[in-house]
Formats: sequence, C-alpha cells, structure tokens
Amino acid sequence: MKNLLVFLILLFSVQLGFGQATDKEKAKSTEILQVIHQYSQARENQDTVLLKKILTEDIDQLVSSGEWRSGLDEAIAGMMASSTTNPGSRKLTVERIKFMDSNVAVVDARYEIIDEEIVTRKMWSTFVVHRVEKVWKIASIRNMLPAK
Repeated sequence: MKNLLVFLILLFSVQLGFGQATDKEKAKSTEILQVIHQYSQARENQDTVLLKKILTEDIDQLVSSGEWRSGLDEAIAGMMASSTTNPGSRKLTVERIKFMDSNVAVVDARYEIIDEEIVTRKMWSTFVVHRVEKVWKIASIRNMLPAK
C-alpha cells in the first residue's frame, strides 16, 4: 500500500510538470515512472526476476563508488551485493524526464537510502530508458553523490 501511495504521488507530481507535454509524452512518462517504480521495488525486495524484466541485456551502471557494472548479469550481481551491504529502503523521486526521441528518455531522480527512519545516503540517479518492442527498459544508470 505504501509503495502504491508513493507511486501515485510521483505520478501526480510529474504530470503537473508536464503541462505543456503532448498526450503521447504524458502516456510515455507514466510508463517510464512505472519502470522506475518497479526498479525501486526490485531493489527493495532483491527481486532478480523483475530486474531481468526491466533492464536491457547490455545495461551499464556507474555507481557512486566509481565501480562500473556492464551487462545484465554483472549489474544484477552488483545490485544485490549493494542492497545487502547498504541496507534500508530505497526511495527514488523523479525530478524530470527528458525525451531524446520517441524511444529514448533521460530520467533524473533524487535517490535516498533510508535505514530505520534515518536517511543514510542522499544521491542523484540518472537513468537512460529505451523503448524495446513497445516496453520501456532501463539501459543505463548513473548514481552520483552531490558535491558539498
């Protein structure tokens, strides 16, 4: 229930930001928000089946420690290890979606890891999503720690 409420709040806030967007872009934005929400759920639940469904085969990820993860197997293994060593709930708040064309978008999100009601890490994440056979998938992830 909590996840659904967070998703609906994210959906509503992004929809407000797309007042000038076309109906097609609004629909695509909703689909993209769903993929980002699924990613957050998969990380939270360590759900490798869902991750395999929403990530591209050639995904690449650069994490805040500077580690590169290339390919689906390496990315998922790294995500599972990271979820174990950095426990807590992962909260992604999408700030903007920029469409590069009708099948590619860049998604910027605030990324927080919350452990026992305390925010332990505040970062930024940028996702590149790609529409593959009418389904949005995450092709690339960049996690960044903000400069102080």
